[in-house]
Amino acid sequence: MSAARGGAPASRGSGPARRLRVEPATRERWEDLARLFGPRGACAGCWCMWWRRTAAAWRAGKGEGNRRALRRLVDSGTPPGVIAYDGPDPVGWCAVAPREEFVRLAAARTLKPIDETPVWSVTCFFVARSHRRRGVTVALLQGAAAFAARGGAKMLEGYPVEPRKGSMPDAFAWTGLPGAFRKAGFAEAARPSPSRPIMRRALRAPRR
Repeated sequence: MSAARGGAPASRGSGPARRLRVEPATRERWEDLARLFGPRGACAGCWCMWWRRTAAAWRAGKGEGNRRALRRLVDSGTPPGVIAYDGPDPVGWCAVAPREEFVRLAAARTLKPIDETPVWSVTCFFVARSHRRRGVTVALLQGAAAFAARGGAKMLEGYPVEPRKGSMPDAFAWTGLPGAFRKAGFAEAARPSPSRPIMRRALRAPRR
C-alpha cells in the first residue's frame, strides 16, 4: 500500500480528539495545510522547514521561500507529514519522514543516532490555537505512526522537550512533550540531555 493513501483514526480517548481524523499531506490537501499555517507559516515564516534545511537556507527562505520549499515537498508525491482534521477543518500538523530527510538532525549534537536502527522521525507539530490542549498531538502521533508503517518504517522516533519547571508555553513545545508521546505508545529510548528525551515506538506493517 502506498504511504500516500488513506488516513488514520484519532486516538481512542474521549472528547474532541475522538472526532479527529488524520490524513497524509498530499497535493490535494495543500490548501488545507496553507490555511492551517496561516500567513505566518505556522511560526515566523518557518513553514516547517527548520529541520529540513540548513540554517543559512532556512534564514534565506524565511517566509515565501520556505513556503515554496514545503509546497514542492507536498507536490512531490511523497507527503512530508500528516494533517489532523476536526470535521472539514484542518486543526493540526505533524512532520514525519525518514530521519535522513531532516538535515538538522545530522548536525544536532544531542540528537545523534543512538544505534544503527533505521528510523523515521517525528520532528515538529503545529496545532490550531482553538484546538490546543485537546489531545490533537496524541492523535497526530497515532496518525504519523500509521503513515510511517505504511511507508515501510519499523521504528518511529521523536524528540520532545521536557519542561524543567511547570508547564511550557505552546510556542516552545513545537517538538512535542513526552507525555503526549507516552500516550501514543512511545517509550523513552535515550536521554542525551536533561530536557531532551528520545522517544521511540516500534511499528508493524499494516494488514493488507
